[in-house]
Amino acid sequence: MTTTGIDARKMLIGSEWCEAEGGKTLDVVNPATEEIIATVPAAGPTDVDAAVRAARAALDGPWAAMPARDRGRLLWKLGERLMERADEVARLETLHNGKPITESRHIEIPMAAECFQYYAGWADKIQGATIPVKGNALAYTLREPVGVVAAIVPWNFPLLLTSWKVAPALACGNTVVIKPASQTPLTAIALGEIALEVGFPPGVLNVVTGPGASVGQAIVEHPGIDKIAFTGDTSTGKGIMRGSADTLKHITLELGGKSPNVVLADADLEAAVRGATTGIFYGKGEVCAAGSRLLVDRAIKDEFMTKLVARTKKMVAGDPMDPRTRFGAQSSKSQLERVLRYVEIGKTEGAVLVAGGSRADIGTGRGYFMQPTVFDGVTPDMTIAREEIFGPVLATIEFGDLDEAIARANDSMYGLAAGVWTRDIKKAHYVARKLKAGTVWVNTYNVYDTALPFGGYKQSGFGREMSAYALEHYTQVKSVWVDLNM
Repeated sequence: MTTTGIDARKMLIGSEWCEAEGGKTLDVVNPATEEIIATVPAAGPTDVDAAVRAARAALDGPWAAMPARDRGRLLWKLGERLMERADEVARLETLHNGKPITESRHIEIPMAAECFQYYAGWADKIQGATIPVKGNALAYTLREPVGVVAAIVPWNFPLLLTSWKVAPALACGNTVVIKPASQTPLTAIALGEIALEVGFPPGVLNVVTGPGASVGQAIVEHPGIDKIAFTGDTSTGKGIMRGSADTLKHITLELGGKSPNVVLADADLEAAVRGATTGIFYGKGEVCAAGSRLLVDRAIKDEFMTKLVARTKKMVAGDPMDPRTRFGAQSSKSQLERVLRYVEIGKTEGAVLVAGGSRADIGTGRGYFMQPTVFDGVTPDMTIAREEIFGPVLATIEFGDLDEAIARANDSMYGLAAGVWTRDIKKAHYVARKLKAGTVWVNTYNVYDTALPFGGYKQSGFGREMSAYALEHYTQVKSVWVDLNM
């Protein structure tokens, strides 16, 4: 048992808490202190196979026999029990990710619980249709589970992004193997524990921990996995597509982003400044949809930047476990080093550093803390304007008119999200239609609801998470034709 209050050294396969077959383990590090807080199994292909077999047995057995409404009740209980343990689970999330405890406790854990309860209501409402056809026949469709689903989850929102995959999968009658990120496995393990507590049959929800090179690859290659739901970087998503070709798995991919946040000259500048900082600095910038490209009308840019820089400089990193902290630690040493490399690239290529740019010290001399960073004078061809940094680094680009703003916003291989700030409702709708992104926020940024779909255009992936749209990815349609000729 570790100081986290959960037996983090075990993974869940069926109803058993297991070590990896080879006995290997991975250390889990607190990014705010650089201390090892737990060890977890470093699973391999044999462990993945055991989890898939457990999931298949549940799929063909007790889970298939359970009425849909009863599945919904279990999902509701899962969300309910998650909130009962919210203080504990939020602490785990902050300990292994470095995000402020306030975000974990009051935003992300409640959103995850809401996701389970939202899909609880869908469980008995997944229906087919009766379709008129030629001749004397009854023709109808059935929506059936895809089968065994693998949920491959990143380290930035470990439990929340798990819920986005697991909840609709279970509502549709699938079984699931969760593969959490190596850095942040603790809340997935907690979720497995809660699932058993509230009465999910063994094998319906399995948690297999370990590195992507072994566990992730074994998932991709395993013929017993019917679908992969993946959130992560674009290059890994492409690898999953290539690796799944031989078994023709169903795949949904929520990938990278370089999202534009467009401020027009008629915008409410105070609101837009708040939105720009929320867009890039929430979650320490480790957000797929982060508004990392700030596009500002040349006519207001000087005034806007003065306000933005002043607000940014007031944001300071702090102890993530302190309820007063609003800016925590980057999730790992490698991620901090990545961000610092991009800062140096930005300076080398001629961007003007106007805020931050260095590692932050919160007084302990330890932890992977970064200053909130803003660049001005960025041109669309610069590296920091084109590549996903996945950290608290904002690249500011100016534009002259609306057409230029739209063109620059769309000048990216990504298309996950975008924002536009304006008081003109006609412009707002016009720009929202023109932006090539799966989500467009108008006069706000980084807001979500389980009832609204989320996903990308272009190389930001395909498929949608959350909402009724997600159900399509976790069911397959069967046509039934009954000859009624006498």
